[in-house]
Amino acid sequence: MKKKVLSTLLALTMTASVLTACGSSDSTNTETTTETTEEAAEETAETTEEAEATEETAEAETDVEKPEKITMMVDGTLVTQENGRDEFEAAWEALTGIDLEINQPDHDAYYDQVGQVFASGDLPDVILLDSTRYTSYASMGVLADITDIYEGSDLQARVSAAGNDALIEGIKIDGRLYGFTPTRGNGCVTYVKKAWLDNCGLEAPTTYDEYVAMLEAFTTGDPDGNGVDGDTYGVSAAGFIGGEAPYVNYLPEFYQDAYPGFYQKEDGTWADGFTEDAMKEALQRIADANAAGIIDPETLTNGTSDCRNKFYEDKFGVFTYWAGTWATNLKTNLEANGLDGELVALEPIAEVGNYIERIAPVWCITASCSNVEGVYKYFIETMLDGGDVQMLWQYGVEGVHWSTAAEEVCGNTYAEGEFHMLENLEKEGTQYTKNHLDPNLVLAPLDNDPGAAAIADENKASAETFAANSVVADLPISTDAMQQYNGDLTTLKNELVANVAQGKITVDEAYAQFESEGGAEWSQAIVDSLNQ
Repeated sequence: MKKKVLSTLLALTMTASVLTACGSSDSTNTETTTETTEEAAEETAETTEEAEATEETAEAETDVEKPEKITMMVDGTLVTQENGRDEFEAAWEALTGIDLEINQPDHDAYYDQVGQVFASGDLPDVILLDSTRYTSYASMGVLADITDIYEGSDLQARVSAAGNDALIEGIKIDGRLYGFTPTRGNGCVTYVKKAWLDNCGLEAPTTYDEYVAMLEAFTTGDPDGNGVDGDTYGVSAAGFIGGEAPYVNYLPEFYQDAYPGFYQKEDGTWADGFTEDAMKEALQRIADANAAGIIDPETLTNGTSDCRNKFYEDKFGVFTYWAGTWATNLKTNLEANGLDGELVALEPIAEVGNYIERIAPVWCITASCSNVEGVYKYFIETMLDGGDVQMLWQYGVEGVHWSTAAEEVCGNTYAEGEFHMLENLEKEGTQYTKNHLDPNLVLAPLDNDPGAAAIADENKASAETFAANSVVADLPISTDAMQQYNGDLTTLKNELVANVAQGKITVDEAYAQFESEGGAEWSQAIVDSLNQ
């Protein structure tokens, strides 16, 4: 770099000397020659300054120490051990030259394990957190502040070019950034089995009364066409209340305008939706539906995988689950079991109005990481590099998760050079749709994305339905009162919801218990702290 700058400087100096010499034989050109010489000198100075700035930038980038090893903790949204995680790990290490250690607990137990890890103090370098835990752990000072590292980085430039700066601004806490989300949050839409609607002579519901009538028909009739009445039920979910914001996304038709957590009103003030009449009405709807038998009786103990498996086995007909990629996953798994895979992605019924888009899970570097800049540069930033590493995060490993070979996969025929996903290693007869990053949701696109043309119609349709009928949830804010009371408060809320849903107590009894056991006091303390 310095030799090149010196050569440029010498060349410009020689040019200036020649111009001066030529001008001395013609007095009429002296002024012009002098100006030219001065301009050349100015250009030389500017070139030198630019070169020095470029060199300083290059040296600054070189100063970021490349980690020898990165430890990470992630849930089941990354390909699991059974689905080729070892191959993913090896491919990532080959691309980056860094040893990667992956801690991936069972998906349904992930946040129990996260809590234990933070309690132990033995933290990984980087961890995936939902929005509630992101704000909570950031307030505790156990997550690294990456604001200054992100600003001006190549990653910020890519996100900005894609028009997604607002999504990163949305996860800042008091103007500071404690993690990065590579995708939009997405959310759930309600899927209904088209064959069940047809068998019952029904149209897709548009109101709550129509929705309940559909569930009753799916529970008491013969929607699956097996000749037996009453061996199915209408809807199932992973619990009567979600374990993370936005809490209501698996049973939106029952919650409607109710929200059991803290939210910000239009006037900017905060409130606890659990204490409002809308929540009491929602609990009564859930209790009535459960008593009528139109909700899966195992809803309280279901995990998301339990619901999916029951759906694939034709045990229930209505499933509110993630928009986009999961529309294809649900369809192909139904078809793999010999069932009709056509699903109707409902627009929100009138009483719901809008589905809720969650705040996306956030990749955070922990404060115990010894090389925050290095982990940011080589782990966080490369996740959306537009090239090979992003390809790995989106689609997985060539030959394991995707291919361009001429072949037949799960009954689909592909020509040589045609990008396609391979058969799921864990679920025979189905194809992968993505790895950790959903191509529909990434904040910066993969350059020349080979999978864009392969996105299935049902995937696009459900994603479009959700995008046109959703609002983004509020980012939970953590305060001292939130830290002190919200754990016990959430436990009490969940207990009351479960007991009302199962008919063990009435709605009035639940709120009397909420008052007597300190819930109302804790709730008010948190609201007061949020509004200060």
